[in-house]
Amino acid sequence: MDKKTLTETDIRTKFITPALVGPTGSKWNVMTQLREEFYFTKGRVIVRGKTVRRGEAKKADYLLYYKPGIPIAVIEAKDSTHAVGAGIQQALEYAEILDVPFAYSSNGDAFLEHDRTGSGGTVEREIPLDQFPSPEDLWARCRAAKGYTAAQEAVTTQDYNDDGSGKAPHYYQLIAINRTVEAIARGENRILLVMATGTGKTYTAFQIIWRLWKAGAKKRILFLVDRNILADQTKTNDFKPFGQAMTKITNRTVDKAFEIYLSLYQAVTGTDEEQNIYKQFSPDFFDLVVVDECHRGSAADDAVWRRVLEYFSSATQIGLTATPKETRDVSNIEYFRDPIYTYSLKQGIADGFLAPYKVVRIGIDKDLEGWRPEKGKTDKYGQVIEDREYNEMDFDRNLILEKRTELVAAKVTEFLKATDRFAKTIVFCENIDHAERMRQALVNANADLAAANSKYVMRITGDNEEGKAQLDNFIDPESTFPVIATTSQLMSTGLDAQTCHLIVLDKRMNSMTEFKQIIGRGTRINEDYNKFFFTIMDFKRATALFADPAFDGDPVQIYEPKAGQSPVPPDDAPLPEPEDRYSDSTAEGGVESEPSGVRELQAKYYVNDVEVTVVTERVQYLDADGKLITESLKDYTRKAVRRAYASLNAFLNAWHDAARKQALVEALAGQGVFLDELAEQVGQDLDAFDLICHVAFDQPPLTRRDRAANIRKRNVFAKYGDKARAVLDALLDKYADAGLKSVESLEILKVDPLTTFGTPVEIVSVFGGKQRYLAAIRELETQLYQEAA
Repeated sequence: MDKKTLTETDIRTKFITPALVGPTGSKWNVMTQLREEFYFTKGRVIVRGKTVRRGEAKKADYLLYYKPGIPIAVIEAKDSTHAVGAGIQQALEYAEILDVPFAYSSNGDAFLEHDRTGSGGTVEREIPLDQFPSPEDLWARCRAAKGYTAAQEAVTTQDYNDDGSGKAPHYYQLIAINRTVEAIARGENRILLVMATGTGKTYTAFQIIWRLWKAGAKKRILFLVDRNILADQTKTNDFKPFGQAMTKITNRTVDKAFEIYLSLYQAVTGTDEEQNIYKQFSPDFFDLVVVDECHRGSAADDAVWRRVLEYFSSATQIGLTATPKETRDVSNIEYFRDPIYTYSLKQGIADGFLAPYKVVRIGIDKDLEGWRPEKGKTDKYGQVIEDREYNEMDFDRNLILEKRTELVAAKVTEFLKATDRFAKTIVFCENIDHAERMRQALVNANADLAAANSKYVMRITGDNEEGKAQLDNFIDPESTFPVIATTSQLMSTGLDAQTCHLIVLDKRMNSMTEFKQIIGRGTRINEDYNKFFFTIMDFKRATALFADPAFDGDPVQIYEPKAGQSPVPPDDAPLPEPEDRYSDSTAEGGVESEPSGVRELQAKYYVNDVEVTVVTERVQYLDADGKLITESLKDYTRKAVRRAYASLNAFLNAWHDAARKQALVEALAGQGVFLDELAEQVGQDLDAFDLICHVAFDQPPLTRRDRAANIRKRNVFAKYGDKARAVLDALLDKYADAGLKSVESLEILKVDPLTTFGTPVEIVSVFGGKQRYLAAIRELETQLYQEAA
């Protein structure tokens, strides 16, 4: 066997894996300690017009575990034409992402080790193939570097919960869980975890609590939330394995016989001392308190949560948040200290675990220009309207322009009619009154569907029991109704709305915290229901917060249509210059919602005879690397192709050398080059080859039919028998209709008119077997592009 001729896969199978397992199979257990070709990201969702594809996912050749849930080493393999250390830099990149202490590279001759523990001594060394360290060896070095005592080691190596379903934490959840458990084992008692909405904070919290509880490190645990639905979801879903050891505090009743307590902070606190039932527990009753969504007030010195945390100050306390709050008056970090781990919205989108989004920005004339009533003008109830300039700070608070509400409802409806009228939609309004008026306007704008089912549009606000009763149905992917929910605050946080496709912002937003939380309603991906991205329709310029350095997840697309244009983003839109954020919006300086009683003393005017119009709309989107694209799809394609192929000759050589042309096309798609979308814009019947040559290298294109006709003129298949020529002629017709992808697939032999020649096996046999059939296909492709050779 000539080792130099072996592929990387052969090298792994014949040399690296046997070296890891050992001659007796006693070193690394392939079932529990070794993952080969392990994809640890999903691949960014790339959106171009109507086309959605995933970019390339990150894959480790080997990920080694000391035990399930505790990864310890990454190995990057190369074939024998490479040096032993050729893969070490990639291994190090993956080791840093996965937070593992050891990285290795191998070409099947030996291993190059990089020790990331920082414990001193040699950082990199070469190891003979048969002397790769055992799990115990690596763990002993890791344990020594961290300085674990026997008690600390017992806690940090405690088993994860495994319910038998195959569900396992994502890599970032493993890091959050392991770092937190390790920190608590070391004696740290204030811990902050920052994880973007939709990344599974509650499941992460469950595994942390489970491991500490099972290890005996923490015996009585309090899990605090501020939404009843969050407590119920937690109890019935992620926390279900706790079974009879768990209770939810209800009816202000304390039962001290349990070990795991779920509670709304409202259920254990109050303005009167007798309502503060948490004091029925002794201050040292709980040894672990976990605060979910700790940005919502719990960090403020006067917040009721803060009082609960201070009462149980002897307990270890973990704060979970998607949006850490740092202002002059409120600080998570002052209380919990610096985050032990952060997994941002931007990283979640880059990894493909969170959905990217387009933004449709719509500017209404009265919002942008303001409005002043003529002297003596009255509203629809006869009140004389105060003579002053009104602006977006007044609208839908103390001045209601009814035609503005109708216009917003009309634009939302126009968008849904052009995309999917049953796409789950949340409309965020200024207040409950605004949410009710918006519900009415949307019912009238969708009279046909609202008449067919009264739950097509629902107001879901804290004061409305009928609406709140529909909350579970709205977030249930299998429930069609309600489709559109209008709200003000209730639905801004904590709801697992997996199939929310459209978020409408018709409220001013002065808080980055609130903005991130609202964006989080759409960031979950649900592939079963074809939910890969979502759209934000912004009427109040709230998405100006994208420009804030505190925001960490850029949009896929921002679109500002002109008056009369459809609100649906086009496939190819130029981008304007970035605008300054409006002056009255600060990332953290404003309040999240208008305090009760504000403006109550001011008159509220209802005006129904003032016309409003749309004056601006705009779209922006991200490329495969998460950078904002500021050119057309054609320009982007040209740049992306020329990055991969410096010249026309380089592309032609790669095309002619490719055994499967479609593989080259798929590789470009992974970089955000979507040729199907491009073909629609170019407007000609071109295949991938001509599209690339024409758009990227300015070559005159030939249509697929032109190329097929040229082959027939040259009579290049005369050497084949009659039946084989007939098959190739039929394949040429398929190419002319649908392009190369269909011709390269053997599945094409199962469709008309190819089926008239027999079964796939019979057709292949006409050519003398599969290999000769494939050779004929390659010759067909060569002849198709002969002029470009």
